[in-house]
Amino acid sequence: MKKTEQLYEGKAKKVFKTDDENYYIVSYKDDATAFNGLKKGTIEGKGAINNQVSNSLMKMLEKNGVPTHLVEELSERETVVKRVEIVPLEVIVRNIAAGSLSKRLGLPEGTKLKSTVLEYCYKSDELGDPMVNDYHIAALGIATPEELKTIADYSFKVNDLLTDYLKDVGIELIDFKIEFGRTPDGTIILADEISPDTCRFWDSKTGEKLDKDRFRRDLGNVEGAYQEVMKRLLGK
Repeated sequence: MKKTEQLYEGKAKKVFKTDDENYYIVSYKDDATAFNGLKKGTIEGKGAINNQVSNSLMKMLEKNGVPTHLVEELSERETVVKRVEIVPLEVIVRNIAAGSLSKRLGLPEGTKLKSTVLEYCYKSDELGDPMVNDYHIAALGIATPEELKTIADYSFKVNDLLTDYLKDVGIELIDFKIEFGRTPDGTIILADEISPDTCRFWDSKTGEKLDKDRFRRDLGNVEGAYQEVMKRLLGK
């Protein structure tokens, strides 16, 4: 399968059309951004780690009944994925208070939530990805009620599967952001990535942050944290 033209370049990835209209190739970058692009930098080796970690986790989810866009890992940085139309929603699942939730609700970071929180943000860089609810989503025509139910059901299932899976390697899943896409026949599947860029991973024993918060908050050893996640999940 060959790349043809570049379709899109985002903060962390490039997406290419291929000579098969059903598939795209995603290429992961080392560029790092935070706070809706206000903070920029580079995390050495991040692209290769995120690609491999995301593919590994998506394979596990696929085996357990969550359909994903993953087709084949081509190299450390590149993966073939199914062609989808991305639903313009960031779906955020929270188990423990951290980041913006702590600030919004005045909860100390690390507070265990009494129930899992599901949030939606409208994907728009210009608007700063504002939080929206089911009514906004319906009013904007972003997704049908049936699609939104599917997205919510899959999101909670991903949370349950990831939480248990990561526990076995000493990682606590604090929260994460995922995205979904529609295949040409309208089926909703998991897309984008699952990585230290899009999840908060804390060491189960020490509470050490093993994710992009190390970059956001200038905590140092960002590369080391990403490498630690890959080592625990993939043994490399």
